[in-house]
Amino acid sequence: MENWTEIQITVPTRFAETAGNIANMCVPYGIYIEDYSDLEQAAHDIAHIDLIDDKLLQKDRDHAVIHIYISPEDNPAEATAFLSERLSAEAIPFSIDTAACLEDDWLNNWKQYFKPVPVGEKILIHPVWEQDFDDMGRIVLDLEPGIAFGSGTHETTRLCLTALEKYCRPGCTMLDVGCGSGILSVAALLLGAGHATGVDIDPLAVKTAEENGKMNGFSADRYTLLVGNLTDKISGTFDVIAANIVADAIIQLSGSIQNFMNDNSVYIVSGIIDQREADVAAALARFGFQTIARHEDNGWICLECRRK
Repeated sequence: MENWTEIQITVPTRFAETAGNIANMCVPYGIYIEDYSDLEQAAHDIAHIDLIDDKLLQKDRDHAVIHIYISPEDNPAEATAFLSERLSAEAIPFSIDTAACLEDDWLNNWKQYFKPVPVGEKILIHPVWEQDFDDMGRIVLDLEPGIAFGSGTHETTRLCLTALEKYCRPGCTMLDVGCGSGILSVAALLLGAGHATGVDIDPLAVKTAEENGKMNGFSADRYTLLVGNLTDKISGTFDVIAANIVADAIIQLSGSIQNFMNDNSVYIVSGIIDQREADVAAALARFGFQTIARHEDNGWICLECRRK
């Protein structure tokens, strides 16, 4: 595991299971959780002993530490952004620490593995540090994701981008809820949208999205960016709405998102792990949505919806 990055997420023990499930979304090869909240009972039930080492007894009983390991080609920076976004969406108090290599290394070493990648039928994601590349006759989206979520390599982002190709028409308006790096809203503009609005709870993500918009030729007259929680700062209505966020946030958002939709608007939701699909689908139906298309990639679900 040379040059891999260890990410440690510390959460109150009551959130250990949920946080562990979120951490498992980042890696396909397992996680390790330190949780000493029931040390004595576990020692008795599992090892059948009552005598416990003093060092173990001094461990923090109020917090659990989740360890995951990220290879350089899997972009530790994006994994950290993903974790921060998902844990915040679940209202879980947390801290994240990284180890195993210098921050400058894990912020930059992964770039050697991130090459231009075609998505769907029309788009090519182009990392800006790659100078010589073939655009394949596609629309080129220049991207510097920084430490915001959304490089185009994650399944949820690719599913959303492919769906956007179907609905972004010249002059349409688009809302990107949880915009991260801005990859979805910038893609919408490149596909012909007249105006896009992106919103994210993380100010750093909003700053990154603004920079990516400018890099692709879009300034404030066509690209509005806001720091806010879901739609609390949003006004107006939109033809296309995309939300690549966690399942519970989609459920919360879906209760009010119709206030921002036109008669024929499409609502694209992604970031749904397959175990939560039924919960999201039930909420969408309860709030008056009809699912018109479903896409799946490696256990991640994207749904295209309209109002009934």
